[in-house]
Amino acid sequence: ASSSSAGSPLPQFCTKTVVPFLIIFGFFVYLLNNYGIGATIDLQKIEDQPQALLRHKEMLANSQVVGEHMADIKSGKSHIYDIIKDEDEDSADGIGAGSNNPMSMDEVLSFLNDFIANLHQRFIGHKQADYFEIWGLFHDYALEVLYPWDREYIKRMPERRSDGSIFLSIATYRDENCLNTISGAYSKSKNPDMLNVGLVQQNCLENCRSGILDRTGRMEDVPPDDDCYKLFCESELGKPHCEAGRVRQMLINEPESLGPYFARYLASKLWNGEQWYMQIDAHMYFLQDWDAESIEMLKAAPSKKPVLSHYPPPEEYKFANSATRAAPRLCGPVFAHMDLENQIIRLEGSNNYDKLQLKTPRFAPFIAAGYFVAHSDFLREVPFDPFLPWIFMGEEISLSARLWTHGFDIFSPSKSVTSHIYGRRKKPKFWESVHRLFHFGVHNPLQMLVLDRVKNQLGYPEAATDFVEPRTILTHLDEYSMGTTRKLEDYMKNVGLDMQKKEVIFTGWCEKGRPPPDKLEYSSLYEFLAE
Repeated sequence: ASSSSAGSPLPQFCTKTVVPFLIIFGFFVYLLNNYGIGATIDLQKIEDQPQALLRHKEMLANSQVVGEHMADIKSGKSHIYDIIKDEDEDSADGIGAGSNNPMSMDEVLSFLNDFIANLHQRFIGHKQADYFEIWGLFHDYALEVLYPWDREYIKRMPERRSDGSIFLSIATYRDENCLNTISGAYSKSKNPDMLNVGLVQQNCLENCRSGILDRTGRMEDVPPDDDCYKLFCESELGKPHCEAGRVRQMLINEPESLGPYFARYLASKLWNGEQWYMQIDAHMYFLQDWDAESIEMLKAAPSKKPVLSHYPPPEEYKFANSATRAAPRLCGPVFAHMDLENQIIRLEGSNNYDKLQLKTPRFAPFIAAGYFVAHSDFLREVPFDPFLPWIFMGEEISLSARLWTHGFDIFSPSKSVTSHIYGRRKKPKFWESVHRLFHFGVHNPLQMLVLDRVKNQLGYPEAATDFVEPRTILTHLDEYSMGTTRKLEDYMKNVGLDMQKKEVIFTGWCEKGRPPPDKLEYSSLYEFLAE
């Protein structure tokens, strides 16, 4: 007679108890063999890995990372931030709440200065690198060092105060007007003790050259640039503000410059909890009480998340006219036709469209980089992108679309409170630094390569994800791109941009001073408009 094991409890016991036990025991042996109980991890080996970060080293030394991810961390396959980010995101108020352990300004400046200096050292020795190689050098170091820091910074931003304080972002490139701009901002301020400047100064310190914009394109020797931070802080006007810590700066040597947008990225990190955020260029003049007037107009805008912006009038503007004259408004986009601009959307239609100056700011479609005002929490929601070096065009349309899709409404100021020096011929330009660091002619293709990151966000067909090369141009783009509150296609329709045909469709609402199609409920606020 044969016997059968069917119905016997032994196989079930083995399956449910013994096998799992053996798996757990084997995993324990693996850990013991690879790491040991209480063994010290060889941090030097980790540091030698190409993708390893100092952040890895610090957290491992403090036993802050354990478990199944250890092997990936050791090999450099994973970043600590990617592993721990979920743990940091379950605070009650999320990313905008303000950190219990905010980064100090010394910590911010120390990191950013080291990043710029170390990145420059990586560039040295690559004088004849082509634009793909140059991008690769920047990208790999930014991904390894800057990106993890940036995500940590966003989680450790200081809490926004509600004390009326203003942060003024100013980025300069070898600008002789810098001192006058900072002095004017403070001397014309209604509340100078509440005004805090974040200055990123990009100066030539020795052996200085400058390009001349004429047919020859010649270069000539010029003196070192004035240090406007030093001069302002030594002045009778500036000394008390600098001593009080109201003026913060990064001084970048000209060869280390990464372009105007990246300078604004750096300047945004000098924000220290101020209630309001303003951004201007370094060659500006100011109306008396310009700061208070700007905030008053922002508060008068019919939106929970307003942004105030336009191209200011030129330097010869007489501020006495601001009492009654309506400010110019930025309405007209164009697709750039020059090869070096890679068909990026430029903003050119700034005009005095209105006969009457209303107290309620009128809606506008675009942000201008040279003057905008916002609630400073936008820095948490729409942070500046750390992967956009060497670009001059594209920042304004990108920021406009990103803010709008995150739920911000754009307005034009009712009155002009600043004016702008537009004609700066025979003045140094940042692409000269790129050519001197690498070689002549490399800037334009380098800029066009990086612009594909902006064009991909905006829906250019030729910059669709499958067409972008190298793919590293799109690294972590989802974290610095459009929002989900409103759709990008709705924004493009509102502002009259057909990305497929590269055509501008006249919409008329901006020029006539009316609300856009999605804000018609506010039409009664602008009932004095002329047809």
